[in-house]
Amino acid sequence: MGRIVFLVEEASIEEMLRGFLPRFIPEWSEGEHWLCVPHEGKSDLEASIPRKLRGWKEPGVRFVVLRDQDSAACRDVKEQLVAMCADAGRSDTLIRIPCRELEAWYLGDLAAVDSAFGTRNLAVLQRKRKFRDPDRLHKPSNELARIAPYQKRAGSRAIGPCLNPDQNCSHSFGVFVSGLRAFVKQASPCL
Repeated sequence: MGRIVFLVEEASIEEMLRGFLPRFIPEWSEGEHWLCVPHEGKSDLEASIPRKLRGWKEPGVRFVVLRDQDSAACRDVKEQLVAMCADAGRSDTLIRIPCRELEAWYLGDLAAVDSAFGTRNLAVLQRKRKFRDPDRLHKPSNELARIAPYQKRAGSRAIGPCLNPDQNCSHSFGVFVSGLRAFVKQASPCL
């Protein structure tokens, strides 16, 4: 069984994964089954991808790259990352793009945000048009900070364990979850 290595844009994504993955795949432990490698932003991540993919010699390792879309065109970002991974000899790398920002994934599960912060009033906002499709928000981080006591790293650490992979209305989160499920099944067919 191979390990999954997450190459992520920033530490807040690592914090979210550290909370989310034990709930999503409880049989897997950090270090043994998965590892997260945070970077200092998009440029650092993109400069690091070719080196890490070529240089990682661990047998059976699989890679997942997570990078925010921000203001770029999602297809362009994904095509660039796919080409970068293919050039490094790892066309099997799973590329996932949180639409606009990671915080859209949190806004897609306001019940998780309520649980994380001990609030009781945010989940009802999920019915509002704005929160039914959080991937369309221009700046999800601003919206989240407006409705909750959210700070990037601490908020991601708090929200990650509360995210429900089957109850999130962020389309890009759903794509991440389905891709990760397939990856886990390939890495460990008995699960």
